[in-house]
Amino acid sequence: MNTNEIKILEKLKKLNTKYFNPVNPAKYKTAVCTAQIKSLTYYELGCVMNNMIKLCILALDHDAHKVPETGDCSRINLGLILETVLEMFPMKELEMLGEINDLLLADSHRIDE
Repeated sequence: MNTNEIKILEKLKKLNTKYFNPVNPAKYKTAVCTAQIKSLTYYELGCVMNNMIKLCILALDHDAHKVPETGDCSRINLGLILETVLEMFPMKELEMLGEINDLLLADSHRIDE
């Protein structure tokens, strides 16, 4: 490898450590990653999961007048689901991809000159 390629790899490693913290490789499967969902309590996490399942039931069965009720989470909390989905959206990773693209574009301009 030439020195330019080494510098690019070093920059990519720095970007990787800066942006790819929330997704971690699974311990026993190399091709699988895990993402964390932030939750205040196990109950809140249970309600989020419950709401997601209910929303899927309603999406599958448009004529469903009633979804199964379990405990205090009988109403679908769409706001909570959307908050969770926003937390899962990989904005830092997308920002990193943008920076990688900028690096590659700058590198290709140097090669073209």
